[in-house]
Amino acid sequence: MNKAILLGASGVAVAFAMLAVGFVAGKQGAVADTAPQAMMSEAVMDRPEVERIVREYLIANPEVMLEVQAALDTKQKEEQRVASLQVIQDAKSDIFNSAHDGVVGNPNGKVTIVEFYDYNCGFCKRAQEDMLALTESDPDLRFVLKEFPILGPDSQKAHVVSQAFNNLMPEKYGEFHNQLLGSKGRATEAAAMKIAVSLGADEAKLREEMKNPTISDTFAKTYDLANKLAITGTPSYVVGDEVVFGALGKDVLTKKIASAKAACASAAC
Repeated sequence: MNKAILLGASGVAVAFAMLAVGFVAGKQGAVADTAPQAMMSEAVMDRPEVERIVREYLIANPEVMLEVQAALDTKQKEEQRVASLQVIQDAKSDIFNSAHDGVVGNPNGKVTIVEFYDYNCGFCKRAQEDMLALTESDPDLRFVLKEFPILGPDSQKAHVVSQAFNNLMPEKYGEFHNQLLGSKGRATEAAAMKIAVSLGADEAKLREEMKNPTISDTFAKTYDLANKLAITGTPSYVVGDEVVFGALGKDVLTKKIASAKAACASAAC
């Protein structure tokens, strides 16, 4: 049975069920003049009968439920896309140009990709190769690293060290980031501190900077942005006016970047 027939049949079933429920509710209102003659019956069905008819139809045609679910998914994704687009437009500065985010690649690149990440995210570790490959192959790419510690106290503490290091030594932040994210062990405060010191940070000054209230404020803003963009996991990206969820690989990100470049070119960015 093709889709058109299924949708037509399900429409009739739903309409019939709604009409029957209307009768049960008190026969409120008259049946529209355009209603099928078969639906003009004065027979009164109780709720269990209506439920039985609907249930039997769905059991006989379970594929209808898949179509309904697919339609719902499509509708929800489109609603989220539109909502995210508005958030990106309204919070463009916080997303793409926050002074507290690390930047790798070309700091003056024509196209920016923003990654929400957690140092203890296994998928982020795998996606690190994508970031390195993209920034190496595309001299116009600006890669913004938005710290999003969501995987427990160790992540939170490691990211505090990371933010403090970026505040004091932004020129070496990319190297710090790659070493910590690329490490095999779990990212902790101690692990992050060890890498920071090895890159020349003064531990006493770094620990003092870790007390800077702007760090917790930055995290709070990132959580708020993530919530508005429906980001619940890492890695997630913002490329142009689109939110991309998950470690989808270099090829997918390359296409998204190309689309963002094209859109930017047409808009004379």
